[in-house]
Amino acid sequence: MSGHRTHRNAPPRPPPAHPGWRPRSPAPMLFRRRPYTRTERPDMPVDDPHPSGDARARLELRAIRALLEAQRRRVTAYAEHYGPGLPNPAPPAAPAAVPPTCQDVLDALPVAALLLTPVVGEDGEVRDILLLARNAVAREYAASRLPEDAVPPWTGPVPLFERIPSLAATAIPGMLADAYHQRAPQQSDAVEWLVRTRTGPVRISVEVRIAPCGDHFLLTWEPGGRLRMATAAQQLVRTCWVEWNLADEGIQPSRGFRKVLGLAEDAPLPSLFDLAAAATPDSRSTLYQALYDVILRKRTTDCELRFRGGERVFRMVAEPVRIVPGGLVWALRAVLIDVTTDRRRREAAQRAERDARREHERAEAVAEIAHVLREAVLPHFQDELETYGLEAAAVYRPDAPGAGVGGDWYKARGLPDGRLLVALGDARGHGLEAVTLMAKLRYALAGIAYTSQPVELLTQWLNEVACADDSESTATTIIARYHPDLALLRWTCAGHPRPVLLRDGRATQLPAPAGGPGLTLGVMPNTVYSATETPLETGDIVLMYSDGLTERRPADPDADTRRFLQAAECCFRETAPGAGHAGLQDYAERLVGHLDGPHRTDDATLLALRRTA
Repeated sequence: MSGHRTHRNAPPRPPPAHPGWRPRSPAPMLFRRRPYTRTERPDMPVDDPHPSGDARARLELRAIRALLEAQRRRVTAYAEHYGPGLPNPAPPAAPAAVPPTCQDVLDALPVAALLLTPVVGEDGEVRDILLLARNAVAREYAASRLPEDAVPPWTGPVPLFERIPSLAATAIPGMLADAYHQRAPQQSDAVEWLVRTRTGPVRISVEVRIAPCGDHFLLTWEPGGRLRMATAAQQLVRTCWVEWNLADEGIQPSRGFRKVLGLAEDAPLPSLFDLAAAATPDSRSTLYQALYDVILRKRTTDCELRFRGGERVFRMVAEPVRIVPGGLVWALRAVLIDVTTDRRRREAAQRAERDARREHERAEAVAEIAHVLREAVLPHFQDELETYGLEAAAVYRPDAPGAGVGGDWYKARGLPDGRLLVALGDARGHGLEAVTLMAKLRYALAGIAYTSQPVELLTQWLNEVACADDSESTATTIIARYHPDLALLRWTCAGHPRPVLLRDGRATQLPAPAGGPGLTLGVMPNTVYSATETPLETGDIVLMYSDGLTERRPADPDADTRRFLQAAECCFRETAPGAGHAGLQDYAERLVGHLDGPHRTDDATLLALRRTA
């Protein structure tokens, strides 16, 4: 054997280069960086185009350059080693003695083609266009898209716009005129027209190219606007593809490559190193691993890249390109998918989920604290009031859509003078804030009640407590004192629904104190309140309630009161309250259940007092 010695397992030599072949010059850089040469040492320090990056990011960028430079040297060495021994191409065959006809040349074209000739007037302008010939692909396209009678049968050269009249309204006449005057090819991305047929109009959409051919024109087209549809598809799914040559930095992108990446149409195409330099520091290690897997391990891989500036995010799926199976990787082919919107939506959803979880945990904690506080301060009646000749029952329904607790409160407590303090109120707000205000007012009332002062003075003092609070602390309340020896209920009203007296199954709202109900607590200091007296008979039931039990939207206090009165009588007629605390509690539960429903937006409380023997 003569010539170069080769190893038996060496890959086949690449085909010979064309005599006129020259290496492509490196594509212009997308981002300005320090130029480097093929002979530059890969371990030389790299000037980071982003000086603010940390040392790790600079090292990763240098590692990516070293990896690309090393593969460049391997590809170059491979080409130099196997290049000189390539056989020379065979000499061209002798030309045929008889040249092919014009129709033979047309039929050999792989695209649909028409041979046209211009009809020029005395002024040098194109007056008409004659269709001289069609090739086989054009005939097949017409047969596949149009019925037999859509165009006249072919009988020879004919005016183009007479054979297909709808072409006159397209860009083709202008393209033909420009090609005639400029003697240069003309191309249009999309030309569309309609052909009327028996079954309806047929839409034709093609990409047209018109080129001068001697004294004639050659009109070619590709059906369906494939390039245009490919570009539109890339925009719809925000996807593009590209192939990077690892030997000479040649770049072959898809048509929509620049637009998907957000680059100007005339912007230079980015090399792999430009891609790394434009990526955020946290993406460079991921990109290095992907390049390592493709170039050295010869695997298909994918990674996610974030780019500086707009913080756009791309998913890159890359594969090796080899001349022979198992051979050296000469190029890297990749698909880039813009996932910025998806990532932002996912991140926003994750943030919203975290916020919702924290808010839910906070609401649960607040509700638990408020519930514990409410349980600690609100009484649970059994037979504690028997010595006063009364029975009591209470029902509380929390604000389910809100924090689960609110500012409703009630109290029934014996005093040293033998009388009974009875009160029900509604503090402003919901949740822990409302429970805190409720507890403050309730304990304040319990303290000042030991002074044995009249209820109107107790109400005035409680108003001063609410007004002295730093925050906006308002509340409505009914404050009463029951005199067991007189069977008399003496009470005041501060902006609260007045109590209802249920006697012999008939419900009536108690008349207001002289001067009407007083102002809500916490609105104005030094407010004077008046009291009224209600004597009770054996079996009378006094019902005190918060407006959350009856209120509807839009608010109508009179309608709310009528609704409560009707419900109280209805529940009494259905089943009169039984004897003892259990019977009264059952009636109170049924009354609240009758009034409660999905309309309620506030917590609701009912306190029932019944005079016994």
